[in-house]
Amino acid sequence: MRGQVPQTVTIAGSDSGGGAGVQADLKTFQAREVFGTSIFVALTAQNTKGVQQSLPVPRSFIEAQFASLADDFHIHAAKTGMLYDQEHVQTVADCYQKHSFGPLTVDPVMIAKGGHSLLKEEAIQTIKKNFYLKLTY
Repeated sequence: MRGQVPQTVTIAGSDSGGGAGVQADLKTFQAREVFGTSIFVALTAQNTKGVQQSLPVPRSFIEAQFASLADDFHIHAAKTGMLYDQEHVQTVADCYQKHSFGPLTVDPVMIAKGGHSLLKEEAIQTIKKNFYLKLTY
């Protein structure tokens, strides 16, 4: 990987206003001189006043995005954001296990700044089950 720009992926929802979600992650990656790729899990109608609506991406399309990136890129780190609901969390977890992109930072975005829920309540346990390490001392 010497001389190659590091590649990473954000697995999250979009923010049509550009201040959060995949759009903000890609800006951060660029500022840190990392080549950013993305997997969209959900879409939002959002601006600086708040989230007006959110919509999940079909799970089969999430799977296709993972496979597409794995086929062409050398991704060595990833982060999550908005994962929407239990089924989408499980899809992301299953795909990540199949196409590991290295270390994963889990940022379980649950509520937008304006109070709009971005994660269904039942998804919290699925996130814990699939992504949080069980530490032993």
